[in-house]
Amino acid sequence: MKARATETQRKTRIQKENEARILDAALESFSAHGFRGATIDQIADHAGMSKPNLLYYFRRKQDIYEALIARLLDTWLEPLRELNPAGDPLPELRSYIRRKLEMARDFPRESRLFANEILQGAPRIKRLLESDLKPLVDEKAEVLRGWMKAGQINSVDPRHLIFSIWSTTQHYADFDAQVQVVLGPDRGAEGRFEDAARYLETLFLDGLRPQVKPDSGPRVRSF
Repeated sequence: MKARATETQRKTRIQKENEARILDAALESFSAHGFRGATIDQIADHAGMSKPNLLYYFRRKQDIYEALIARLLDTWLEPLRELNPAGDPLPELRSYIRRKLEMARDFPRESRLFANEILQGAPRIKRLLESDLKPLVDEKAEVLRGWMKAGQINSVDPRHLIFSIWSTTQHYADFDAQVQVVLGPDRGAEGRFEDAARYLETLFLDGLRPQVKPDSGPRVRSF
């Protein structure tokens, strides 16, 4: 859904700044109260704007929410977009795991907001998942499949590999309070993300690294 202020004219710098203010304020409200609990008045108050001024940019709460999720999803998918088909598979996947974990560290509210929407069945963003997320996952699944067929990584279901990376990295955003309690004060500080990165690299990369000898040829399983 486009912001209302952009429907008939090119956005000015002020309009861009105000839209960003509204979406930042909306993140605060939606992450704290959910879609149903958040109100236009709350968002306007957080943004430091009048309600009529906010409604110049977005007609409905639904429009603000969709724009926020679209922005979030675009950010969330950027590391996957950067997975380079011409690169060395294991370093490419290491970089992807690291970037996803950095996002869990740096954007915990966004992660929880997205997770809550998915847990509800994605009623307000299913169209975005179909138009933005699925084609990219399909494209990168083919990249992974190509690496597997070339014997560069072990053969697994590529989509489930992507799901597994999502779930393990995002855990450190969605369940960070639990992680810190379980790890305790000695290991639950900032270094927990580096510890998690080393563990996930071992988990995924050792599992994907081919173990066969070069002269025996890779064993390829089709998915």
